[in-house]
Amino acid sequence: MSIDNATPQDWDKLREACKLRSQKTGLEHWQTNLSISDGSTASYYELPQAANELQDLISAKNMNAQIGEIFRSCYRYGEVSHSDMLRDAKKIKYYAEAEIRRLELK
Repeated sequence: MSIDNATPQDWDKLREACKLRSQKTGLEHWQTNLSISDGSTASYYELPQAANELQDLISAKNMNAQIGEIFRSCYRYGEVSHSDMLRDAKKIKYYAEAEIRRLELK
């Protein structure tokens, strides 16, 4: 479904799913109302109060393995001795391609 074709009932279902996910993770912050951004900032960019490290964000956003690896690699991009920028970029590309394959098979 496209966001352009979403009905009010679709938005209600999404809002309910977000509440359930929030309850599972214990991050009540994610129960905020869904809103449309004016381009400057949006509530979905705010960090949950219980987040102390990347894994908290990965869990709160219910990221799968591929997306979690991309997120980690982007965050530490070129900052660790065992992984220079080129290695990180290749890792990001590898996991992005794996996620694309997974979604295409759905």
